[in-house]
Amino acid sequence: MGDRSSVTVGVLGSYGGRNVGDEAILTAMLDRIRGGRPDARLVLFSRNPDHSRTMHPDIEVVGWEGVCREGISEHLRRLSVLVLGGGGILYNTEARRYLRLARTAQDLGVPLFTYAVGAGPLTDEADCAWIRATLSDAVEVTVRDEESKLVLEEAGLTRPITVTADPALLLEPGDCGGELLRAEAVPQGVRLVGMSVREPGRAAEHLDEDGYHQLLASVGDFLVHRLEAHVVFVPMERDDIRHAHAVVSHMADADRCTVLRGSYRPQQVLDMVKQLDLAIGMRLHFLIFAALAGIPLLPLPYAGKVFDFAQQIGAPALRGVVRETAGLLLAEVDRLWDERPAREAHTATRTAAMKLRAAETGDRLLAYLDRTAPRTLVRSAMPTAAAPIG
Repeated sequence: MGDRSSVTVGVLGSYGGRNVGDEAILTAMLDRIRGGRPDARLVLFSRNPDHSRTMHPDIEVVGWEGVCREGISEHLRRLSVLVLGGGGILYNTEARRYLRLARTAQDLGVPLFTYAVGAGPLTDEADCAWIRATLSDAVEVTVRDEESKLVLEEAGLTRPITVTADPALLLEPGDCGGELLRAEAVPQGVRLVGMSVREPGRAAEHLDEDGYHQLLASVGDFLVHRLEAHVVFVPMERDDIRHAHAVVSHMADADRCTVLRGSYRPQQVLDMVKQLDLAIGMRLHFLIFAALAGIPLLPLPYAGKVFDFAQQIGAPALRGVVRETAGLLLAEVDRLWDERPAREAHTATRTAAMKLRAAETGDRLLAYLDRTAPRTLVRSAMPTAAAPIG
């Protein structure tokens, strides 16, 4: 490994893929590491190095996809620890890709710290074998929710697993949301409801894509009429824009909608969510942003991680749009609005507790670094004894 008199932390996850949620995780992680160990050098292993260098110009970025073992080893052997995570990276066919690099680091003597990862679905035996072989030797395994812990246990991992929470819960907001929405021509002085939509997936596995878009369009029209609202579609990935426009095309009141077009950093998206009065959506980190903004939220689960978050935050836990008739779905939206003062207070309490759990992951990593690579003391430029005044 590298020089133990300094600390070099490698970070490996689904970074560089232009997903706002993953970038929110990464931003919060990097801020936590910098805050606790300002002496640490950071190395980001990215799927898209050019994008990551633009987003994080102050750290070293290394591309790893398509790089041979020898080529990546020269970067790995410099590390004091490799942080795997956070986010949902341990699932069928993808887990082995990340774990192969993590195992290479372990073979070089680099410790592995698993940082609030999400797991599942994980049924492929090849991926499960990689889980058992790699994570069994990690210095610590932390996951972001109970479902991920169960998935890893069912894959055969028998070592202790700590449940914390998604790192993005620690993202710090700014105050540019109003300005950004004005630049997107979102009207001012009206009620704003945010929606996050994505491809149907398991959320609507028995609906064709057109039927899926029509169902969400009925929700959008209901928001316009029932709440006299303007609907703001918040894409968390670029392909979300296409699905948002498809939903709008089925709405009777398409002129009361805006699909955000810009490419934004996580804090900017959080700032815009803070300007909303209500949030309804599928993307996990859109819902996390809504919780951080303190606004009522209705998750539309497309995956276990969203259902798990809904339960933790105390929000209505629908089982996906396919299982709900339009009438029942709209009734839940109506109830959410009518009960918003109580929901806001309840959500705030639950969110505060989740933020504490999210902070625990960073605390554990920093404690590990302090044990294995003590902090470099910076000598003060001030004299050790008080000088006479005057």
